[in-house]
Amino acid sequence: MNHAEPLVRFSGVQKTYDGVQLVVRALDLDIQRGEFLSLLGPSGSGKTTTLMMLAGFESPTAGDILLDGRPITGTPPHKRNFGMVFQNYALFPHLSVGQNVAYPLTVRKVSRSEQAERVAKALDMVRLSGMAERLPSQLSGGQQQRVALARALVFNPQLVLMDEPLGALDKQLREHMQLELKELHQRLGVTFVYVTHDQSEALTMSDRVAVFNEGVVQQLADVSALYETPANRFVAGFVGDSTLLNGTLELRSGQAFLVLPDGRRLAGVHVGAGTSGGRAEACVRPERIVLHTAAAAPAGQVLRATVVRSIYHGDHVRLMCDVGAGQELATVRVVRGHAGACPLPQGGEAVLLEFPPASTRIYAAPALH
Repeated sequence: MNHAEPLVRFSGVQKTYDGVQLVVRALDLDIQRGEFLSLLGPSGSGKTTTLMMLAGFESPTAGDILLDGRPITGTPPHKRNFGMVFQNYALFPHLSVGQNVAYPLTVRKVSRSEQAERVAKALDMVRLSGMAERLPSQLSGGQQQRVALARALVFNPQLVLMDEPLGALDKQLREHMQLELKELHQRLGVTFVYVTHDQSEALTMSDRVAVFNEGVVQQLADVSALYETPANRFVAGFVGDSTLLNGTLELRSGQAFLVLPDGRRLAGVHVGAGTSGGRAEACVRPERIVLHTAAAAPAGQVLRATVVRSIYHGDHVRLMCDVGAGQELATVRVVRGHAGACPLPQGGEAVLLEFPPASTRIYAAPALH
């Protein structure tokens, strides 16, 4: 990834609609050339507002947005040379597919012959060759979304902005389109900025992800760092599944422990600025917890638990286990082995759950309101 001058820089950007509530607060964010960056977060976290400020449909209340080192805060949307793809496709129903894709070129006064050539190329890019004469109503949802994408790419924009573009598609088609978009991005090398609230979509497609909550970027990282080393409790809970344990933090000779209410202790990685004796939470990914039978004597740190129920997912099974001490049920992800593998424990059976210290991340618990 090129770490020279970023293509886009948000510098101290804030946005408020009512002069009181900040929807985006003190945003500093660099977007590198050619990257696929997703803005991920729950509804109302500020991710769409950030995209709309970049597109020029909203103006920052404070701060600057720079493109290639030059402020674009006052530049109207149509002069920013950005492609846009929305969830509702926004296609003109009375125009053919070819005319829809050609629209940005018509606005830019591109000659007819060049328009035809570029439209054909854009439709080929999204695998819709031969569809130019059809009307949008004659296409499936996935095909309409591809037309919207071709229209966003046809004028060679330096940036393509997408706001939940696959949200209206069914699960299978959405997953198929995710892979197509990723492949298209790799082929074209254009910078993509993609808004989604779907964490698996962000992890599947992106080079980097900015996780938003309450108008603030909680973490900006590549997908593996985001999943394996969440910067705070919010990111750990929002990106992927976690088993959560509550207790108090004990810091001793450079090591961190979560002490459960019944006195059992788990060593882990201390993240953030908690203090010894303060309330804390440990987050562990369900697939990192190692399941042992109650008769085993594993060398690692284990908690005794009872299986409450198992949930079948086809390629894996999730076991919900009660570790006692007033904790929520711990989730353990077990990949289903070949025939003849050990049978999975049933509800009511006692098991041992091993929590590897390197995968047990201990955060100061959020303050009680």
